[in-house]
Amino acid sequence: MHIAEGFLPPLHAAAWTAVAAPFVIHGTRSAGRIVRENPSARLLLGAAGAFTFVLSAIKLPSVTGSSSHPTGTGVGAILFRPPVMALLGTIVLLFQALLLAHGGLTTLGANAVSLAVVGPWVGYGLYRLLERAPLPLKVFAAVAGADLATYVTTATQLALAFPEGGFLAAWGRFLSVFAVTQVPLAIVEGLVGVLLINTLLSWARPELEDLGVVSREREASHV
Repeated sequence: MHIAEGFLPPLHAAAWTAVAAPFVIHGTRSAGRIVRENPSARLLLGAAGAFTFVLSAIKLPSVTGSSSHPTGTGVGAILFRPPVMALLGTIVLLFQALLLAHGGLTTLGANAVSLAVVGPWVGYGLYRLLERAPLPLKVFAAVAGADLATYVTTATQLALAFPEGGFLAAWGRFLSVFAVTQVPLAIVEGLVGVLLINTLLSWARPELEDLGVVSREREASHV
């Protein structure tokens, strides 16, 4: 997920930054609109950013000297929709690059596309696709899916930058590096997401209803 500073060729780094920029701009506008329309959601918005920061800062050793990370963006995508997570995720990545040496400034755009754009959109897409399913199943699929989609995207970015043996061969190698740790990690993150949403329902259900995360009539019987 965190491609290191200077690891990507300059042209690739610039291209991914250009891809990420409109999503972050749109996310900034979306976050401002949510705060104006639901002032009570400010605390929850900050909590979503903090949750992403903490989870994605956890570094777990993987094979061949690499590492795997939770992402924390699936829950935020459920709460505030993917555009907002483009903003929050990029802010998180920026602070991690400056304070924790996770990722980098030149690779911020690439890391933002994988963690803050693709991951949230895949997670939210799964959440909506399973609209009629029980809430815990929807949340688990969204959170785990966002985690896995982030790593698939990162593997794609690396394979495009370093296509030794061809893109597909390189893509398979990069995916296999993380698969051993990332698949179980995604499952664990999905379960944590279910516990977190259930906890939020116990003390912030009105805010979740205002945000459209759950309805007043139907979801209560599914939790």
